[in-house]
Amino acid sequence: MPEPGASIPDVSEVRGTSGGLSTLEGAAPRSPRRTSLLVTLVLGGLTATPPLAMDMYLPALPEVTSSLHAPAATVQLTLTTCLAGMALGQLVVGPMSDRWGRRRPLLVGLAFYVVATALCAFASTVETLVAFRLVQGLAGAAGIVIARAVARDLYDGMAMARFFSTLMLISGVAPIIAPLIGGQILRVTDWRGVFVVLTVVGALLTAVVWFRLPETLPAADRHSGGAGETLRAVRALLADLPFTGYMLCGAFTFAALFAYVSASPFVVQEIYGASPQTFSLLFGLNSIGLVAAGQLNGRVLVGRVSLDRVLTVGLGIIVAAATALLLMTLGVFGDVGLVPVAAALFVLMSAMGVTLPNTQTLALLRVRHAAGSASALLGTSGFLIGAVASPLVGIAGEHTAVPMAVTQLTATLVGVAFFVGMCRPWRARPSLEGAES
Repeated sequence: MPEPGASIPDVSEVRGTSGGLSTLEGAAPRSPRRTSLLVTLVLGGLTATPPLAMDMYLPALPEVTSSLHAPAATVQLTLTTCLAGMALGQLVVGPMSDRWGRRRPLLVGLAFYVVATALCAFASTVETLVAFRLVQGLAGAAGIVIARAVARDLYDGMAMARFFSTLMLISGVAPIIAPLIGGQILRVTDWRGVFVVLTVVGALLTAVVWFRLPETLPAADRHSGGAGETLRAVRALLADLPFTGYMLCGAFTFAALFAYVSASPFVVQEIYGASPQTFSLLFGLNSIGLVAAGQLNGRVLVGRVSLDRVLTVGLGIIVAAATALLLMTLGVFGDVGLVPVAAALFVLMSAMGVTLPNTQTLALLRVRHAAGSASALLGTSGFLIGAVASPLVGIAGEHTAVPMAVTQLTATLVGVAFFVGMCRPWRARPSLEGAES
């Protein structure tokens, strides 16, 4: 184990059929499987930052509304500002990681994340909590964007597609256990205790990154230019229509997911009368569906079915589930109760397991340089659009689920339009079998 602050040699990447790492420059060879597993676990922990920061807090939203004497729409701004912070932070940290490497910006961001999370626990007004959540999101963005950039540093082709599905398995554990933990924390303390636990988790993750995550971007591959070069790289990425199409398709699908995240505590608990613990169990079940679909994608579909085709089917399932949910919330089928609504949400969330990783993979496969900037664009677009969608679900108050269903269906249809219009999936593309694995 290196000493704290010691220089860790860059990873010398060799992409073989295993998709793993080779040796570290200047270091003794180590097992590709062991190194790959270590990197995967660390990156999974980093990508788990958003669901931990969002989902563990979800069962406490009604309690925060009461504790801080604020309306539900204002409390939901604590979700919106955190999302907006994660979006803007990625846009800054991603290009920084292309210039200075992945490790230093990541450690600085994690340190600020821990401090901001601790301050959330001491917020005395909803306005203060909103401000601290913004800082928390800005700092937490480092883990999200750099995890994707590191994945692009290390993997390509089928290996990258499978790796993103593996990341979904690891990071998917967070939304399964986070609301369950949050619900149990509320049994023994109030909503502030949730942020105390998040602070401890963030500190532990920072320590693991400090000691165990090597630099993955060699100095020779870093950008030496300033803001001008960054802007040119971003402009070149956006000029690529398929990249932009996959980015926007994923962003609007992500908005449908966060419409669910923002509205589900009120829909399940306030409208259908479920307890915080029941909500946590349902949320965890939906997360299991998302993880299972992600593993089906990575272990079965990748290499056998084109990613564009899988993405098309996934988007179709989401549209169908959101349509059914809208009809149920409008009362077309009468008073259906919680079970059918929960079933539609389960199908919708499960389909996210094949759409989200494939939009990211298809976009990043078009990028061989400036992976940090590309990752920042992918993350920023998703979180910004998600931040806009989040407050829309409460626009008609706490006692109707119609805005949630409308937002989900509209966002997905817009994503489908970008996918069809800019990516043109019916056109022949190089298969993953032809790419490096």
